[in-house]
Amino acid sequence: MDQCFIDHVYAGCEYERIRKGPPDEFPALPPIPAGRYTDPEFQALEQRFIWQKSWLYACHMNELPHVGSYILWTKTNSPIMIVRTGEDEVRAFYNTCRHRGGPLVEDACGRVKGGFSCKYHGWAYDLEGRLKGVRDRRDFADLDMDNLHLVSVACERLGKWVFINEDPAAGSLEDALGPIARHWQQFDPDNIRHISSYGFDIECNVKVMLEAFFEVYHLKNIHPETANRFLDHSATNIILWPNGHSLMVTPHRNPDWVDPGTIGMQEFPGVSELPVKTNVSYNVFPNLVTPVAPTGIPFLTFWPVSHRSMRVECHWFAPDWGNGKRHSLWDKRIENFNSILQEDIELVQKIQRSIESPGFKGVRLSYQERRIYHWHEELDRRIGTEPIPVNLRVKPLLSTMIES
Repeated sequence: MDQCFIDHVYAGCEYERIRKGPPDEFPALPPIPAGRYTDPEFQALEQRFIWQKSWLYACHMNELPHVGSYILWTKTNSPIMIVRTGEDEVRAFYNTCRHRGGPLVEDACGRVKGGFSCKYHGWAYDLEGRLKGVRDRRDFADLDMDNLHLVSVACERLGKWVFINEDPAAGSLEDALGPIARHWQQFDPDNIRHISSYGFDIECNVKVMLEAFFEVYHLKNIHPETANRFLDHSATNIILWPNGHSLMVTPHRNPDWVDPGTIGMQEFPGVSELPVKTNVSYNVFPNLVTPVAPTGIPFLTFWPVSHRSMRVECHWFAPDWGNGKRHSLWDKRIENFNSILQEDIELVQKIQRSIESPGFKGVRLSYQERRIYHWHEELDRRIGTEPIPVNLRVKPLLSTMIES
């Protein structure tokens, strides 16, 4: 992250602190239609055009410690095997045999030696997905084994972070991430360590929970004794990027404030001053939010389960500490973060009950909530106008506010 960008962010924070109203060029945003949060058919559109056609964070290389280590990944309802195929290589395949669709693996994670064998009829594949063995091959006429490899899924890495994309026409991960890929280099992604992963099941539409992390307008009400005590929401600077991504930077109330729960913890060697002096939160469309810090970062991923239920997963990463155990403060740090997260979870489940009532007519957004509208604009762009019912569409209005 270069100094020019940092200065640009600080200038934006100062503008936000002193402004008396929205910028002149900011349009009045029409309400986001209520049905986008409650209609199962709209969620089916999301599943078809978003979750199965986006780059999604899947795992960290530390979770695949050996050649042959695999994870059975099912977040998009497709059974996908993510497997370490070499010392520094990873691939992904559908967990679907090319014979009659039997599964190759059944456990959530594990390790195989040499390859996979179908649990149904024993067809065998190597770690690269090539078909290597067919039982009673003599019974198959014109069996072309070279054209019966496992069906692969696009799988790329940024450092040790592994992303997948089910779209056969997907572009590169780096191109999709845009400026975020450059910004994250300050966290030494080639050496960053995985701390832990866990999750919470929540009774609300996935967008209700996700959108709580797109703004700090709610801090005074929901986090009065936690986040609101050290963050100055009135100076929050929001930057919208192409592809639905965005950045939110919220200054500390005290410029010299340091999280007391992190004092003495190791920092990333090349981290810029921005995550030190402010709260920096990235959104990678569609479902990754990360409030980065100089001593470590969480990836929060938000997954739909039904049109009124979802799961949020927290993946924690730290600077490489070498040999030995991780810093003793990590347990308390994660506990403190979860306390703030629970404040959001408690509210959004109540919101779900409210939005299912006749009193919910749509979502009205302010200037400081524009990340939410930006996300919905990208959602419609990716789905396309035609499949979306007229009464559920979002009018594109923020293009002039998107920075490259």
